[in-house]
Amino acid sequence: MNNLALKELLYKLADDQLILGHRNSEWTGFGPILEEDIAFSSMAQDKIGQSLALYTLLQSLGESDPDTVAFTRNASQFHNCILVELPNQEYDFSLIRHFLFDTAEALRFEALTNSSYEPLSQLARKIRGELRYHTLHANTWIKQLGSATEESITRLQKSLDIALPYALGIFELSSLEKELIDQKIFIGENALKEKWIAKIESVLSQTQLRLPDWKTVTPVYGGREGKHSEHLQPLLDEMSEVFRIDPGAEW
Repeated sequence: MNNLALKELLYKLADDQLILGHRNSEWTGFGPILEEDIAFSSMAQDKIGQSLALYTLLQSLGESDPDTVAFTRNASQFHNCILVELPNQEYDFSLIRHFLFDTAEALRFEALTNSSYEPLSQLARKIRGELRYHTLHANTWIKQLGSATEESITRLQKSLDIALPYALGIFELSSLEKELIDQKIFIGENALKEKWIAKIESVLSQTQLRLPDWKTVTPVYGGREGKHSEHLQPLLDEMSEVFRIDPGAEW
């Protein structure tokens, strides 16, 4: 098994969960209604827990311990897609990002339950169960607000148009993609993207939201190779502040 390809896959999975987990946690105390405040806080906790489990798999493959990996790297060393690092903005943008990203993650971890790397397939079964709640939450609100008032539809449509190029960046190809597919570690980003597009189209067909012709959407790539927006490093600085003050602290 190609450990380099496997590590690259695990890093991008873990980094996605960690960064979006922290972005979602920023809604704690600021949700538009109490129910959503609790929902985003709960999903944030899930994602950070998932990142810990994935970083622990990386440690078993010879990487540093999870705290060191999570809190001592600079932005250029992170492999998350750019979508997850963007500021929350208004609730409509966070909801659209939640819908687009968690739809992809649900399909990704469903596929990973069949991974030839048994520790990952076992973990994927657990994460798949948690993501069912996330996608149920996203789909419910997208269907409701995407067919409600003129204002809600307009705001969601604007956020959808902004987020789609970044969402396609979720599926940025790795130079080691062939090894992952040949060794049956993962089905590959192109296969995942096809499933995602079908699912996104199915859900949005039940709303008044409209997707553009996919051929007209230019993906925003770079995150998987450590080329990030200006928003990531300040977030990492905030996340790691306590750890950098006292790396040996115990909670």
